[in-house]
Amino acid sequence: MSKTTPIPPSDYRTAAAAGIASPRLQKSLQGIQNRFGKGAMEFWAKMDDQELRHRVKESRMNTLAHLDIVLAELAKNIRARGGQVYFAATAQDAIDYTLAVAKKNNVKRVVKGKSMTSAEIAIDPALEEAGIEVVETDLGEYIIQLAGDKPSHIIAPCIHLDRAQIGQLFTDKLGIDYSDDPPTLTMAARKALREKMLGAEMGLTGCNLACAETGHISLVSNEGNIRMATTMPDVHVALMGMERVVATFDEHRETLQLLTRGAALQKLSTYVSFQGGPAALTDPDGPREFHLVIIDNGRSKILADPEFREVLACIRCGACLNICPVYGKIGGHAYDSPYCGPIGAVVTPLLDGINKHADLCKGETLCGACRDVCPVENDLPRMLAALRHKLAYGSDRWNTSQHNPAEAYAFALWKLLVSHPVLYRTSLWFGKLFQWPFVRKNKMIGSLAGLATGWTKDRDLPPLAGQTFAQLWKKKYAARRPNESRAQSKEAS
Repeated sequence: MSKTTPIPPSDYRTAAAAGIASPRLQKSLQGIQNRFGKGAMEFWAKMDDQELRHRVKESRMNTLAHLDIVLAELAKNIRARGGQVYFAATAQDAIDYTLAVAKKNNVKRVVKGKSMTSAEIAIDPALEEAGIEVVETDLGEYIIQLAGDKPSHIIAPCIHLDRAQIGQLFTDKLGIDYSDDPPTLTMAARKALREKMLGAEMGLTGCNLACAETGHISLVSNEGNIRMATTMPDVHVALMGMERVVATFDEHRETLQLLTRGAALQKLSTYVSFQGGPAALTDPDGPREFHLVIIDNGRSKILADPEFREVLACIRCGACLNICPVYGKIGGHAYDSPYCGPIGAVVTPLLDGINKHADLCKGETLCGACRDVCPVENDLPRMLAALRHKLAYGSDRWNTSQHNPAEAYAFALWKLLVSHPVLYRTSLWFGKLFQWPFVRKNKMIGSLAGLATGWTKDRDLPPLAGQTFAQLWKKKYAARRPNESRAQSKEAS
């Protein structure tokens, strides 16, 4: 077992409490969960092809089992079309490569398509430090960028803001007259973003899926911004987590169907863009250079562990956020990660340190709703429980130390008591004796000390009863048994 280390202070509880206290956020979260979360569950139940989710999950796991071969095929087909492929072992490798491409092409402005991978590797600050302007083009991400805020949902990044706040933000940042009319605000953002896109030298996007058989990546959106960001600038750089690949076009089609259904109940998103190389001489538009950066950044370690490999089958639709009772109350900022909700509670600790993000994997309820709604049926509750096991006992493989030794000792003591009846009954006797200083006039325990403090933070507890259930049962029914026996004998005779 690894050595124990001090538990760092966590912002999780503070941010979670702030989310719970926000009526605006609560209303927005309830709205999105009622619409998309419940809608997805109803769709899966009535879907004609009930085997689709099983097939896609099987193909995802089969691809992960042969990931090196599938990625090599993808790289070969993209290079054959004139694209360039770079395998980045770390986040810094990906940043360095992108900066080198930008420097070679004298890039002054980058327009981005929505990309969680870019947030994972923190490429925006690196580009800005190099003197390059970075502009988000997804409307929600653009609002977040103007506000200097962080996304709080995978597909609805500004769900924590209302239109009045966005209207004031646009007045302050874009200099337009105040309005809280959504079409007016949308047109203002469209005008501002079109001007940015016309002068951008580089487009930077993520990758929803890559198809090894055809040598393309695909990007979905409902605003058309990604299509413009990938075709108007001279250079397109796509950042892709190494697990976001499928082997064949048939698998791509079925996985894409689940992605758009899981994300927003759409049969297909408004735009699906395919990119696989620079524009041909006869093409009317398109980039002169196409670069695909395939990023590891800790994924190989997950892939090598059978206990957690399944999480790489995730297709980042965000469906688990739309059903999770914890996310539905605390919102996305508490997770302090590009990946929030149940998927974030699993993948963030694995990518960035289990001890560092202990609150995430300990904060979920394990109710199983995320597993039921997941398009590829990922068993996130099982993996959350496995992460908690690492925190309870430590793990050299994951460089994880025991998170809370006092808690571990408390549960070890509890195990000892409940497995030895004499010790258990003796502890109850002492508990009844020493609990009275904590019992208030209302005959309830209002506060406990030490590790038990949390149990009485928001509620009172009843004191230990004077008699145990076994004692009450014996007292009430033991004397009746002979009479009952005689009555039964009499009836029988």
